[in-house]
Amino acid sequence: MTSLTCRILNDELLPAVLELDRLCLGGLWTEAGYRREIDSPNSDLLVLLADQDIIGLGCLWAILDEAHITTLAIHPDYHRQRLGQFLLIQLLYLAGKRTLTHATLEVRASNQRALSLYQKFDFRTAGRRKRYYKDDEDALILWRSQLQTPEFLQSLEHLERECIETFDTYQYHWSPGVTFDH
Repeated sequence: MTSLTCRILNDELLPAVLELDRLCLGGLWTEAGYRREIDSPNSDLLVLLADQDIIGLGCLWAILDEAHITTLAIHPDYHRQRLGQFLLIQLLYLAGKRTLTHATLEVRASNQRALSLYQKFDFRTAGRRKRYYKDDEDALILWRSQLQTPEFLQSLEHLERECIETFDTYQYHWSPGVTFDH
């Protein structure tokens, strides 16, 4: 069995995160950018580990009552295993702990896999940013309200159970209720 854990990014994990960023996001953030996130009291930057290997990365910024999800990436070797869904759930749990009531993010208009994921969480299109990405592709602005409602929390629990059931297929072990350590 492969052990899955989520941790808050720290300096020790930074080299592997930079490698994952280059692979999945084309070098979106620099080392200095990640260090700013580590030091920011308004940022939660999670890594998903399979045993000791970093396979996922997610970040949110707490802005007033909003969780702005800035990054969500899973190593290509681990796609289609509900790991992106799982990491998004963990980010939304952290948003809940911060008592944030809304979530927003930008996603490539052509990224159907990501759009499908966000639709499972009831994110809705709120707008479009023209030529947002380096290659001039538009970004869709997605929005999700009512993060603190019992209905939303129940849906997160349901989606998390869905992930855990899938993990058995891939020989992953996740212990619910794990606290995020530094």
